[in-house]
Formats: sequence, structure tokens, C-alpha cells
Amino acid sequence: MAHPAFRAAPVRVRVPATSANLGPGFDALGLALGLYDDVVVRVADSGLRVDIAGEGAETLPRDGTHLLVRSMYTAFEALGGRPHGLDVVCANRIPHGRGLGSSSAAICAGLIAARAVTPGGEARLDDTALLELATEIEGHPDNVAACLLGGFTLAWGEGGATRAIRMDPDPSLVPVVFVPAEPLLTETARGLLPRTVPHADAALNAGRAALLVEAITRRPELLLPATEDRLHQEYRAPAMPGSADLVARLRADGVPAVISGAGPTVLALAADGEAEKVSRSAGEGWTANRLALDTAGARVLPLTGSGE
Repeated sequence: MAHPAFRAAPVRVRVPATSANLGPGFDALGLALGLYDDVVVRVADSGLRVDIAGEGAETLPRDGTHLLVRSMYTAFEALGGRPHGLDVVCANRIPHGRGLGSSSAAICAGLIAARAVTPGGEARLDDTALLELATEIEGHPDNVAACLLGGFTLAWGEGGATRAIRMDPDPSLVPVVFVPAEPLLTETARGLLPRTVPHADAALNAGRAALLVEAITRRPELLLPATEDRLHQEYRAPAMPGSADLVARLRADGVPAVISGAGPTVLALAADGEAEKVSRSAGEGWTANRLALDTAGARVLPLTGSGE
């Protein structure tokens, strides 16, 4: 493969936050949310410059170890070679370490930006290959599928490959996220999961995950039973007792609430007329955000003007 040329003009990529699992859909179901990170990438003559504003500005690396940059390098290698230099500007709004897909957002932004600055990039690295690369970097497909495709997604492995389908969530749903002050590492949350679970719990989750597809897309009145989980949330509760308590309180009030991803953020799927009331129910120590559903997924936007 010939070493690619690169576009001189900068590109801007926007990626949504995501909530994975949604209760019973462990490592399979995801939902794209209307909270976004933006990145502007320009090919330079030499070197690497990374500028970060917003979430992670004080803690994220500004070199080749940055997850977004590493993802760009992975994509460039798949496209035939990396440029001599890069200028990267990140505007981060997705909280880090809170179960809202910040790492998947960085991965997807990097992959799409690399493809966008490479002429013919979409032909060399199509959307299927993009999902494969993103899953390889992240380790599981639920968040990256929702980030790339938008909407409500179901991802699975088949013959060593990653597959995903996108569905439209019912437009009456209003995601409300309750974000605590302290983060939780995904590795910590995963480390609490048992190697085996009771057969009855696995059977219940299979039925609830199937019901959840119907509930999110067409019958939101079924969301409370559809979001019941016995595979992961109770095992992770000791690492996030406040989150587990909030989920229990919301569900006792009839609100479909789950741990978002690996936590500790809590996601409630409220009806439009109830979202404001739900957002006031957490009490102190939480930042409640009423979000839109994202239906577009990761995308390249103009540098100015439309797309804001």
C-alpha cells in the first residue's frame, strides 16, 4: 500500500457520550446521549501538539500516550501510514471515569479524525472496519457502537468479528443522568464481577434484555421491568453504594433507573413530562443533567457555523 497523502485543511469531529448495559444488556446494548466532545485535528509538518480544554484538562497526557492520539495512530497504520506531525485540540464535555463512555468517545474521535484527514479514507477504512478497530482498542463493543452509530445499539461478536445494529429509541424518552463527584475506574468495577452467576439470574437477564429492545424502541411503559438486572449491578454495588441506593430509590418510585455502564453515574429513562421532577430527586452530592437522545452518532462537522 502506498503511503497516503493527507489533507492540509483541519477537520472537526464530534462524538456523543454513551450509556452501556442499560440494566440487563451487559456488554451488548448502548444508548447515545446528547452530550459531546469535539476535536479539531490538523496535519502538521512535524511533531505533536495536544491542547485540551474542559474535562480532563488537568490530568490527561498531552503526548502520544493520549488515548485519542493512540487511536489516531492505530487508524493511520490501517490506512497506510501516519503523518509527520499533528495538531490536536480537544474540547471535552463528557465526564471521565463516570460510566458515560469518555474513553469510547476518545477512541471513536481519533479513528474518525484520522480517516477524515486521509484522502480516500472512507474507502480504505469503512464503517465496519472502524467498529472493529474501536472494539479492539476498547475491549468491548457496547459503548463504541453507540458512539459511532448513535441512537440505540445492539452489538455482538460473530466469527471473531464485531457486528452492531442501530435502532431508533422512542422519541418520548428523556435520559436524565446523575453524575457523582468521584469517579470509578472501569477496571475496578469489572473486577467485582463473579466468574459464574446462577442460571436463573442469567435466564432472567436474557428475557429482560429482549424486552428492553421493545421497551426502548416502541413501548416505553415497559421500561421498569425491562431494565431489571441480576448480572452486574448488585455485584458492583459495594464500590458505589450511593449509586446503588439512588437506583433503588428511583425504581421504588417507578422510575426506570440503572447504573450507566460501569458506573458510578446513574441513568434514568424518564417520560418527557416527568423528566424535570426526576432530575430533582437525587439530592445533594449529584449533578443531574437532563439530556437529549443523540441520533447521529460520531460525525465530521464544519469548523464553524452549522453543527453547533
